[in-house]
Amino acid sequence: MNRIPRSFEHHGTAKKIPKTRLALVVALALIFPSLGTAAEVELPRIDVVGEGGEAIAKLPGSVAIITGKKLELTQPLSVQDALKSVPGIVVREEEGYGFIPNIGMRGLNPNRSQKLLVLEDGVPVAPGLFLANESYYSPRIERMQSIEVLKGAAGLRYGPTTIGGVINYKTKDPEQGAKVTAKVGSRGYRSIGLDAGGKAPSGQTIGGISIVKAEGDGLRNNAFAMTDIMAKGGMAIGDKQWVGVKFTRYDNKVNTSYVGLRPNEFRDNPTKNPAPNDYFLTDRTSFDINHELEINDSVKLKTLLYWSQFTRDFWRREVLARSADGTTFVPCDGSAYCMNGNNRTFEMMGLDTRLQIDHNGLGIKNEAEIGIRLHSDKLNNTKLRSKTNPNARSGELTTDDTQRAQGIAFYGQNRFILNERVAITPGLRIETYDQSRKDVLTGLSGKASNTEVMPGIGATWQLAPQAQLFAGAFKGFSPAMVATAISGSGVDQNLDAERSTNFEIGVRGASGRLSYEATAFRMDFGNQIVPQSESGGVGATVTNAGATLNQGLEGAIGYDLGEGWGVDANATWVRTAKFNGTKIVGGIDRNGNRLPYAPELTANLSVNYRVGGLKASLGAYRVSRQFVDTENTVAENADGRRGVIPAYTTFGLNAHYAVDKQLSVFGTVRNLADKKYIASRNPDGIFPGAERNFEVGASYKF
Repeated sequence: MNRIPRSFEHHGTAKKIPKTRLALVVALALIFPSLGTAAEVELPRIDVVGEGGEAIAKLPGSVAIITGKKLELTQPLSVQDALKSVPGIVVREEEGYGFIPNIGMRGLNPNRSQKLLVLEDGVPVAPGLFLANESYYSPRIERMQSIEVLKGAAGLRYGPTTIGGVINYKTKDPEQGAKVTAKVGSRGYRSIGLDAGGKAPSGQTIGGISIVKAEGDGLRNNAFAMTDIMAKGGMAIGDKQWVGVKFTRYDNKVNTSYVGLRPNEFRDNPTKNPAPNDYFLTDRTSFDINHELEINDSVKLKTLLYWSQFTRDFWRREVLARSADGTTFVPCDGSAYCMNGNNRTFEMMGLDTRLQIDHNGLGIKNEAEIGIRLHSDKLNNTKLRSKTNPNARSGELTTDDTQRAQGIAFYGQNRFILNERVAITPGLRIETYDQSRKDVLTGLSGKASNTEVMPGIGATWQLAPQAQLFAGAFKGFSPAMVATAISGSGVDQNLDAERSTNFEIGVRGASGRLSYEATAFRMDFGNQIVPQSESGGVGATVTNAGATLNQGLEGAIGYDLGEGWGVDANATWVRTAKFNGTKIVGGIDRNGNRLPYAPELTANLSVNYRVGGLKASLGAYRVSRQFVDTENTVAENADGRRGVIPAYTTFGLNAHYAVDKQLSVFGTVRNLADKKYIASRNPDGIFPGAERNFEVGASYKF
C-alpha cells in the first residue's frame, strides 16, 4: 500500500499504436481527475517489501530497495542497469540498453532472467510463467519510482520461479501537474518524456499518464525506436475500499541479433553490428485492476486482476559459417532459406487475492496471510522463412504450434510474534499446473502436469536496536518450459521441474551514520534444466542437468562521512557455483565444474556528495572472470563462442542539480575510462560491454 500524501492536494516503431487505443489512454488520464466520492485516496498495490524500515524488519530474508532518489541521481539506462548496484545480482549485457533483460542472482545463470520472478506492481513481467519464464521485455525505468528486491523464505508469498528471488518494479503514482523530461546522449540517443496528473476537487480520485519516447543509433550500431505509455489512477469507494487501474502500451524496434562479434571483429571494431538484417520487434499491452477492502481494523482483503498480450517477432538471417574474422550468412538467392521470422504472441491473465489477518491466536500477536492465485498462459509460436529477401517480414510458414498452461496456487503464512524481539514465520505454497502443446501443421499434441509443494520457515531476532538477525529455509521450484517438457511430436519428455532447497542467514541494521546488511546463502539444487533455446548459448540441450550447488556471502554497507559526503559499497562472493553430481557431456563427467555465468565476485563502490541542490556520485563496478560453458573452457576458440570472460571494472560519474522547484538538470557518464571488455559470449559470439557513453538532460515541472 502506498498512501498519497496530503500535500498532494496543494500543489519508427515496430507497430503503430492504434489511434482509438491512444485516445482511450488520454481519456483515462483526463477523466480520472473529474471523478470522486469519499475519503483520502489510496492506490492499492501488491508490494513485495513495503514502505519503510518497519516493513523490512518483518521480512526473514535479504532485502534491497533502489529508491527514487537514487534513480534520479544515477539516471540508469534500464531497470537492468539499475539492478547492477544490488548485492547478489549479476547482469548479462546483450543489445546494450537492457531491452532484453538477462538478470541472475547468486550465481544462477542470467539467461533471459529465467531463475527469478520479475514483477511490476505485483504483476508478472515474463510473458508466460508456465510456458517460458523468459523475459523478452523489460518495463521502462523512466516510469519507476523504486525497485524492490527480496531473497529468502519470504518469497514463498509469490511464485513460481522464486529460486533466486523476487524483483518488483514499482511504478510512479500520479502527481498534480505536469513534468517534461528531455535527454540527449551518445550515438544519437534522444528521449522525451511527459508525466501529467490531476486530482478531483474532493481529493478522492486521482489519475495520470506517463509517456516516454526514445530512439538512437545504438551503442553497437543497433538502432532502436521505442515508445512507452502508462495511464494510472484510482479512487476511494467510501471509507474502507480503494480501487486502482493501470494501462500500459509498449512498442519497440531494435536492430539486434543473437549473433555477436568474432575475435578479430571485437579487436578491430567492437561497436560493429555483425547482423544488420536482424531485428527484434516487440509490443506489449497490459491492464491491471487492484482492489482493497478494509473489512475491519484487523482484516484486509487485496485482489489483483491482470491481463497482458505480448508479441515478439525476431527476424534473423540464417548463419552459414563462423570464423575468427566474422560471420557468413546464407545468401538470399533462392537456393536455401536465408531469413527466419521466429515470431511469438503470448497472452497472460490471472487473479491474485490475499486475505491479511492480525489476530491473537495462542495468546500472542500474529500476522497471517492466506491467498489463492489463478493464472493462464497462451502462446502462438510460428516460424516464417524466406529464400529471397534479407529484409523479409513474411514467408513460408514452417512452424506453427500452440502452447497453453493453467495454474492454481494456494499459499499461506503466519508470523508468530513471540515477543518484541523475536518472530517466526512458517509458510506453505502449493502450485499445480497443466501444460499442453499442439503442432497446428501436423495435428500432433501432448500434455503434461505437475504439482509442487513448497514449505518454508523464516525468523527474525532483534538482537539490539542496531542489529537484527534473520534466517530462513525454503523449497524453491521453477517449472519446465512447455517447449522442453513436451516435444514437437507431443511426447511428454518427463522433465522434472527445477527444485532447490535454499538457506540463508544474515544480519542487518543501522547505527548512527552506518547502515549495513550481510548474508550467507546456500542453494542446493536437486535438478537444473539446461536451456533448450538458442539464447541459452553454445551446447544448449534438453536435459535434466542434475544436482548443482550455489553458496556464498553478500553484503552491503553505507556510511555518512559528514559535510555532504557519503560512501556506499556492496559485494557478492559466490564461493561455490558448481555441478554437484554426475553430469556426463560427450562422455566426460562435468561434476565439480563451475556453472556458466557465475562470477565469483561482483562488487560496487560509490562515493557520493550532496550540497544544496547538487547531488553527485562516482562509482565503480567490478565483475570477476566467468566461464561460459560446462567444460569451463579457458582459451578462446576461433569463433569466439567459447573461452573465459576476463574480469573487468567500469566507472561511472553522475550529477543532478535542482535549479529550483521547477527545473532540474542532470548528466551521467558510463564506462568513464572507456574500458574495452567482453560482457558475454552468448547467445552466439562476443557481445562487448558498452563503450564510454553519456547522457545529459533536464526536467521541468509545470
